[in-house]
Amino acid sequence: MENSNGNAAIPQKLIIDTDPGIDDSMAILMAFQSPEWDIIGLTTTFGNTKLEDATRNALFLCEIAGYPDVPVAQGNSEPLKGGKPRIADFAHGSDGVGNLSLPSPNGQKIEKSASEFLVDKISESPGEVSILALGPLTNLALAIKRDSSFASKVKQIVILGGSFFALGNVNPAAEANIYGDPEAADVVFTSGANIVVVGINITTQVKLTDDDLLALRQSKGKHAQIICDMCKFYRNWHVKSDGVHGIFLHDPVAFVALTRPDLFTYKKGVVRVETQGICVGHTLIDQGLKKWNMSNPWSEHSPVNVVWTVNADEVVNYVRKLLMKP
Repeated sequence: MENSNGNAAIPQKLIIDTDPGIDDSMAILMAFQSPEWDIIGLTTTFGNTKLEDATRNALFLCEIAGYPDVPVAQGNSEPLKGGKPRIADFAHGSDGVGNLSLPSPNGQKIEKSASEFLVDKISESPGEVSILALGPLTNLALAIKRDSSFASKVKQIVILGGSFFALGNVNPAAEANIYGDPEAADVVFTSGANIVVVGINITTQVKLTDDDLLALRQSKGKHAQIICDMCKFYRNWHVKSDGVHGIFLHDPVAFVALTRPDLFTYKKGVVRVETQGICVGHTLIDQGLKKWNMSNPWSEHSPVNVVWTVNADEVVNYVRKLLMKP
């Protein structure tokens, strides 16, 4: 990456908050393959798999990417309000990575909790650290509650979550990451941070077909073989669940939105999350189309940027290029 003077740009600091997860694993390995980013830590959460497995998978991914010293901080094992977390083992396998029985990583999680780590790193470099949030938003909400200045000090948060005016993937109302901890999501969306939200209404427009997966397996990509091995389970679930012969690129699209925002268009507005009733986890943006004559739960909150359209072909090309990178 070069700046306008033709000199190599200094990599930007990034923390990935994640529940790996097959598509999380793809996005994480893409990030490690991208010289634009200096990944200063991974924080783990429940979601695609149990918390302990998410942490193990994060440590393993750092090692195979060649960055075993990147710190991994483990987060909360349950949502803000408590209770048993929702685990998507039916989509990602019992280990989160397609039942591959991966070897145990050599590294260990750090002593700090995820929210402590997030607060410390953002405070060390205010205005310089971005966060890519790929799972339920529990860790970020706890960081916001821990440090009232957190939202103003983080450079940007790009969130995979929600489904704006489209079907969810847990039920018709809700997407999995937001449904996993709706209270946390509402805390984050109303925090005043500089936020970009990529919903599954966008990510389901972007997929790798069976032909794409075959081309990836036959490529010289550094991580192509293990990604394709993981994707067998994920692809078969897509066929059963959605009738899709291939895979949706949920988390990789969120990473592309962080790196290539020019491939998307956005709508700015306040987003709130339903936390009770049959629509728990539903995300709704006030598009600013009407001047309300009385206050409502969207009033008095800062707007966020919601991805509205996507150049799907160019995003797929970008993902393929990174995944096939030797």
